[in-house]
Amino acid sequence: MPLIPEEPQIHESAQGPRTAPTPRPVPGPRPAAPPRPGRPGPARPTPPAQRTPREPAGAVKSGPSAPATPSTSDTTPQIQLLPASVEGALDAAEEAVDLLLDSGRAPGDVLVITTGDPHPWAAHELSFGEDTYWAQHDAGDDVFYADASALSRAADRPVVVVAVNGGADEAATTALPLALGRAGALLIVCGDPQRINSLLGAGV
Repeated sequence: MPLIPEEPQIHESAQGPRTAPTPRPVPGPRPAAPPRPGRPGPARPTPPAQRTPREPAGAVKSGPSAPATPSTSDTTPQIQLLPASVEGALDAAEEAVDLLLDSGRAPGDVLVITTGDPHPWAAHELSFGEDTYWAQHDAGDDVFYADASALSRAADRPVVVVAVNGGADEAATTALPLALGRAGALLIVCGDPQRINSLLGAGV
């Protein structure tokens, strides 16, 4: 009759593991997700460098916090080059703006310039008239998009993003020094590196 007492022991041991699966639902990771609802969550840890062209996240994130240029940091903004094709320059500029806003930059700190086709927002807002369009610029409480030809009318902002998305070389050559003059802390240029370097060399 030793088999009878062993059976309840087997049932008790079977009940033991049932308590083990209970810790599986861990609510810990879920609260971590809400603070970063957007896509660039994983991009934050990756950016170690400030001047590497392939690290736009680092460039954008480091620029807003403090300029790292040696003696002239208070007068000369940093210049960040984000390699992109002519067709992808506007997308690269949009991504840079997203990263800037995610890193804590106020929307009103950012001015986006296009050398080719206008940004869809600018085209849409201009359809309501230039007065309304520039009134939003003057309000200064949101990212403002403008064509390179209107850059002389734009006010200084801490960060200027230039999308070299086409247009004549002369227009871009004129726009880049003007954009550098409008940028208080950081100038981000999105486009073909060889073309931009030659234009910067010629104009800045």
